[in-house]
Amino acid sequence: MASQELIKKLEETIENVPDFPIPGIQFKDISPIFLNPKLYEEVIADLVAFSKGKIDAVCGIESRGYLFGIAIAVALEVPFILIRKAGKLPPPIISENYDLEYGSAVIETREGQIKPGQRILIHDDLLATGGTTEAAAKLVEKQGATVSQFSFLIGLKGLNGDEKLEKFNAEIYHILEF
Repeated sequence: MASQELIKKLEETIENVPDFPIPGIQFKDISPIFLNPKLYEEVIADLVAFSKGKIDAVCGIESRGYLFGIAIAVALEVPFILIRKAGKLPPPIISENYDLEYGSAVIETREGQIKPGQRILIHDDLLATGGTTEAAAKLVEKQGATVSQFSFLIGLKGLNGDEKLEKFNAEIYHILEF
């Protein structure tokens, strides 16, 4: 869906930071995008085009999922719903546990903000193994809504994130793949 021009601009803008946060990881630093308001607008327009007319709300995953997710929701005139790490939202909350490479974690959303029957877009900046995003999708389903789409700025090949999300029968979109 993204134009080759947008992909090229993003590839030239996103910085690779070797060995961050641990040795062997190539961190994709998206912060230079925010230094270029026009490029940011192009990214939002692309993500909005993917979801226009197909969703009733956007769920953004803490914290970098908020950077684009809120703008997508505003442009589509739909609600934006926070998905946060445990202990960051006031009650009542709905929680979902998930496994990390070494250990486990919990994400939460406020109970009642996701409505039964809603078509939800789950947005985050990057899809790697898909564990956090899968947990977010389970949070959506627990509240009677349907995940109809996942969107990401970046998808990392070879980490099987897409495969983990396919069971939700939702469209999966990333502007870039590395």
